[in-house]
Amino acid sequence: MISTTVTLAAVFVPIIFLEGLTGRLFREFGVVVVGTILVSAFVALTLSPMMCRFLLDPRAGHGRFYRASEPFFEAMTSGYRRSLAAFLHARWTALPMVAATVVLIVLCWSGLRSELAPLEDRSNIRVNLRAAEGASFEYMQDQMDRIAIYIRDRLPEVAQAVSIVAPGSGGGAVNTGVFNLFLTDPDERTRSQEEVFRRLSADLAEFTGVRSFPAQPPTIGDRRSGQPVQYVLQAPNLEALVDVLPKFLDEASASPVLRFVDTDLKLNRPEGNVAIDRRRAAELGVSVLDVARTLQLAYGGQRFGYFLLNDRQYDVVGQVERDDRNDPRDLAKLFVRSGSGAMVSLDNLVRFDETVGPAAIFRFNRFTSATVTAGLAPGHTIGDGIAALDAIAERLLPPELRTSLAGQSRDFADAGSTLLFAFVFALALIYLMLAAQFESFRDPIVILVTVPLSLAGALASLLVCGQTLNVFSQIGIIMLIGLVTKNGILLVEFANQRQDTGLSRLDAALDSAVSRLRPILMTTLTTLLGILPIALSLGGAAGSRQSLGIAVVGGLAFSTVLTLYVVPAVYTYLARARATVGHAPAALAGVAAAGRAALGR
Repeated sequence: MISTTVTLAAVFVPIIFLEGLTGRLFREFGVVVVGTILVSAFVALTLSPMMCRFLLDPRAGHGRFYRASEPFFEAMTSGYRRSLAAFLHARWTALPMVAATVVLIVLCWSGLRSELAPLEDRSNIRVNLRAAEGASFEYMQDQMDRIAIYIRDRLPEVAQAVSIVAPGSGGGAVNTGVFNLFLTDPDERTRSQEEVFRRLSADLAEFTGVRSFPAQPPTIGDRRSGQPVQYVLQAPNLEALVDVLPKFLDEASASPVLRFVDTDLKLNRPEGNVAIDRRRAAELGVSVLDVARTLQLAYGGQRFGYFLLNDRQYDVVGQVERDDRNDPRDLAKLFVRSGSGAMVSLDNLVRFDETVGPAAIFRFNRFTSATVTAGLAPGHTIGDGIAALDAIAERLLPPELRTSLAGQSRDFADAGSTLLFAFVFALALIYLMLAAQFESFRDPIVILVTVPLSLAGALASLLVCGQTLNVFSQIGIIMLIGLVTKNGILLVEFANQRQDTGLSRLDAALDSAVSRLRPILMTTLTTLLGILPIALSLGGAAGSRQSLGIAVVGGLAFSTVLTLYVVPAVYTYLARARATVGHAPAALAGVAAAGRAALGR
C-alpha cells in the first residue's frame, strides 16, 4: 500500500515544479492528483478498516450475485494459472518480448506527428492582410470592404466579423489589416471551424490586391499569435541576411508542408530621399532650417492644436491637400523665402531620389533577424513545419547565420523538452523510492519493466487512432508510469513474501501472479472506465484532451496483458533469491508441488 502510494505521488511531483507553458498548464493538475492520492491513502489505512469493522457482517454468507459470477472468475483464474505456467516453462521468451516493445516504441515514435496541442473548434478565425508596401489607407480599406462582402455572402457560418485597418497598439502600418471572424456555435452550423477555414483559405486567393494569411486560434497560447510556424533567422548584419532570405523564402514556399509563407523583414518599401543642395541654398540666401521646416509643414501631418465643437474635440493637422502631394514634381509648388525676401521654389534647392529599403529592421537575441512565418498544409503539424524549415536552413544558410523559434513554435519546443525532463525525473525518482522500499536495487528494475510495455501500447494507440504527440498525450504517458508500476509492485511485493515463506523464485512468481490477478484486473478496469470518456471525446471541451485519454487507455490495457506474463518471467531472472523450497512450511508445500507439476518439472 505504501509503495504504490509513494510511487503514484512521485510521478506527479515533477509536474508541480515544471516551468514555462507546461508548468502553467499542469501545475494545478499535479497538485490535485498528489493531494488526492495522499488523502485516499490516509482514508484506506485508517477510515476503511474502521468502516469494515462496523459495516461488514462476518456471519453473512455470499449473495446470489457472488454465486452466479464466482464460477466465471474461478475459471478465469484457473485458465490464467495454466497459461502462465506454460509461459514460465519457456520464460526466456519474455526477453525478446521486451526487446520487441522497444522496437515498437521506436517505430511508433518516428511515425507519430508532433504538435503543441490539437486544435479545438473555438468558433473563431483570424485573417491578417497585407497590401504592397506604400499602399494607402484608402486602398487598404477598399480591399477589406471587398473581402467583407465575400464573407457576408459566401460564409453563412460567420455570425460577426470585425475588421481593423492598421491594427496594433499605437497604430500599425497602413498597408496591413485584420479580420476577426466569430462563427456561430458548433451545434448551430453544418461545417466545422476547420472546414470553414479551408474554404476561406482557398477563396481568399481570388483577392489579388492583398496577401491573406488566415489562421485558427491555437488551443494553447495567444490567439493573436499569428501563424503556427515562426522560424527566426539571425545574422550578424543586414547584408548577410538580405543575401540568403529570398532563397530561403522561395524554398519554403515550394515546400508541400507549408503555406502562407511570409517574413516580417520587407525589402520593398518605397522611399523618397530629399537631399538639400546646400551650396545652391547658400547662393540664394536660403537657410537649410527653413527648407526643412517647409517640408515638415507641407508633408509631415503635424498636429498644431485642437478645437471643440458640439462637445467634441477635433485635431488641427497641417498638411497640403492630397492632390498636391502625390507626385515628386509637386515640390515645385512649394516656396521658401530667401534672405532678400524673394520666394524660391523648392525644386531649385533639393534633389529627390526614389529607392526601396526595409520597412523595419528587427533584432532577436541582439542579432539582426528576420522571422519567417508559415501556416501548415492539411494533414501536417508544427513538428513537420519546423522539420521542413530545419532542412532548408541546413542546405542554404551559411555558418554565420543562426536559427531560433518564436511564438507557438517556441512553445512547442519548450514543452517537449520540459516533459522529457519530467518523464526521466519521474523514472529516477520512482526507482530510488522503490529501491528504498524493497531494500534492493534489482527489484525496482523488475517493476520498471512495465514502463516500456505501457509506452509501446500508448504510442501504438495514438498512431492507430490518428492522434499526435502533444502536451496532453505526453502528460498521459507520464501518468502511465505510476499506473502501470502499481501492477508491478503488487506482483513483486507478493512474490517476495512468498519467497520469505520458503518458495523458490519460480514458484513465488507463479503463485503471486495468480493471487494478485483479481486485484490487478479490478484496479485496471476502474482506471480504464474512468479515463474512457476522455478517450471517446465525450463533452464539449474534450477534443484536445482526447489524446491523453487514448494514451492512458491504450497503454494501460496493452501493458496489463503483458505485465501478467512478462513481469513474473523477468522476476525469475532478476529477483534476489530469498529462501529455498526446502524450508517451506507444510501449508505451502502443496502450492510448490502444484507449481512444479504445472511447469513439467
